[in-house]
Amino acid sequence: MLNTFPELLTYSQMAPFLLRVVIGLIFIDLGLLKFKSEKGRWIESFKALGFGSAEIFVSVLGALEVLGGVMLLIGIYTQVAALGFIILTGMEIYLEYKEAALLKRNIVFYVLLCAIAFSLLLTGAGAFAFDIPL
Repeated sequence: MLNTFPELLTYSQMAPFLLRVVIGLIFIDLGLLKFKSEKGRWIESFKALGFGSAEIFVSVLGALEVLGGVMLLIGIYTQVAALGFIILTGMEIYLEYKEAALLKRNIVFYVLLCAIAFSLLLTGAGAFAFDIPL
């Protein structure tokens, strides 16, 4: 047996739980920022990329991030929310690549969020969730 701490494998469902809660809180915060202090910057970003109704798009994006973050936080439809966040972070990676000066965070932040969301897509919600497979 090459595993250093095989007893800890008993708690393997805690890893997706911790990732789910952390990324849920991050996306709730990111969504709320799109309604508050970062709204103008996001509208400017989308207008620079040619989005016609940037104000509406930013509001919808913020609402989706808050809703998805709450879904992850309580552990309901985790894989659906994770898939949505993979798509959203993919868009934000593209925005950061295309117009790096417009957004506040760098591409590494979005790549990390995308990797966590992809992990949740593959592993599911983990412990303390409503969508635990039976």
